[in-house]
Amino acid sequence: MILAGTIANATAICAGAVVGRYAGRFVPERMRQTVMVGLGLTVLLIGLQLALKSAQPMIVIGSLLIGGVAGELLQVEGRLAAFGDWLQRRCAGAGNIAEGFVSASLLYCVGAMAIMGALEDGFTGRPTILYAKAALDGVASLALASTLGIGVLFSAVPVLLYQGSITLAAGVAKALLTEPVVREMNAVGGLLIVAIALDMLGIRRMPVGNMLPSVFVAVGIVWAFGLA
Repeated sequence: MILAGTIANATAICAGAVVGRYAGRFVPERMRQTVMVGLGLTVLLIGLQLALKSAQPMIVIGSLLIGGVAGELLQVEGRLAAFGDWLQRRCAGAGNIAEGFVSASLLYCVGAMAIMGALEDGFTGRPTILYAKAALDGVASLALASTLGIGVLFSAVPVLLYQGSITLAAGVAKALLTEPVVREMNAVGGLLIVAIALDMLGIRRMPVGNMLPSVFVAVGIVWAFGLA
């Protein structure tokens, strides 16, 4: 079913927000942390599975190097953070609903898992990454709604629009994205997901945002070398 991953993601956000708003204070902090560690290990497994499917490791290396340089020059992560700060300032004093909506929307939409998950859903119709993201976002919604209120619930709307648009666009471009292209894109994206997992597990924070162009660089390299 098309958009199944995004719909599951939005549903998990809504469910987590409702539970967090009305029962979040009864969930112990240690239990939340334990669940997040389990989800972090799951995300690590998904990333490794994708990365290890690469048939051309040099393409992955080249994509990460070129994409990382491009991301640093464009300051992707810094611009995303600045956009988030701007939204927070715009909504300052607008009440808890606006604060919860903005904070949650940024958390769920900005990141490699949102982009890679939506692309995987569009390319293959198997939204494995988005199902994992749905579990993560559901737990995060529970925690956020317990402090920021019911505004977190409404962040499901931009998630539907944002991830859904990427999935549909990927479906349209599917003819240009051959199996070798998708495999190497997934391998690069898989390594970015591994980086996210390491951050979730408290091992190390990496500039994943600045590495996002690597996913698209992989497409160009595969075609440039006639491997598509």
